[in-house]
Amino acid sequence: MLRVSHALSIDEDDIDIAFVRASGPGGQNVNKLATAAQLRFDTNKVTLADDARARLTRLAGRRMTKEGVIVIHGDRYRTQERNRADVIDRLVELLRESLIRPTPRRPTKPTFGSKQRRLEGKKRRGDVKAGRGSRGFDD
Repeated sequence: MLRVSHALSIDEDDIDIAFVRASGPGGQNVNKLATAAQLRFDTNKVTLADDARARLTRLAGRRMTKEGVIVIHGDRYRTQERNRADVIDRLVELLRESLIRPTPRRPTKPTFGSKQRRLEGKKRRGDVKAGRGSRGFDD
């Protein structure tokens, strides 16, 4: 069991990890070994609140399929063990972030002093610009 939070834990049997060949530079080693980890996790197997599920869908983005399966590809490291640990850590972090409720924004009004300072700044800037042009004196 992987502990995501005090209220949520996921069974390791629900996580499917397959190893595929990594892309990019690396010479013959890349062509011989399958070190990149591809994690697949079905979110329907976990009970999440509706708002947490919506946040998870938004945070996962393109990594989540239409069926609700999160696919995380990890090829940062050269060994299967480190790539496996990396994709599991990224999944747990994604689930933790989805459980955090954002604090609602409380709208505030600008203070009287800040309104006055803004208007004085605008007036000062307008006076500077008004003084730039030709005066229109007839000589």
